[in-house]
Amino acid sequence: MQGVNTLEKQAILKQKKEKMETYRALLTQKINELLSEAGKTVSEMTNGKENYPDPNDRASLESDRNFELRIRDRERKLIMKMQEAIKRIDDGVFGICEVCGGLISEKRLIARPVTTLCIDCKTKQEKMEKLKGE
Repeated sequence: MQGVNTLEKQAILKQKKEKMETYRALLTQKINELLSEAGKTVSEMTNGKENYPDPNDRASLESDRNFELRIRDRERKLIMKMQEAIKRIDDGVFGICEVCGGLISEKRLIARPVTTLCIDCKTKQEKMEKLKGE
């Protein structure tokens, strides 16, 4: 920030801090929503006293439960990523690409606040994964 006076620096830092708090609030809200959904799922599965004599009905219920559990497992992983993003905010490295060290665009952070890669590094990573057949 060479050539920027002290008041301008303070304004820029304040603006950055406010943005980081906005991201923190967004991440925290989403975590709470996902945890609430997980709680409902557990409650429904433990309180459900369905008794289906028909094997097809039982199989359908079991399939639905397995699907629900897979969704909740994906959400659990997303919660972990969100918690890591909050830690990056705390550490002052949120929005910095962990590969090249460049800034991650605000547009990308808004779309996917858990991202750790700028769009260029993510594109390169995806191309490499495609070449490796992952």
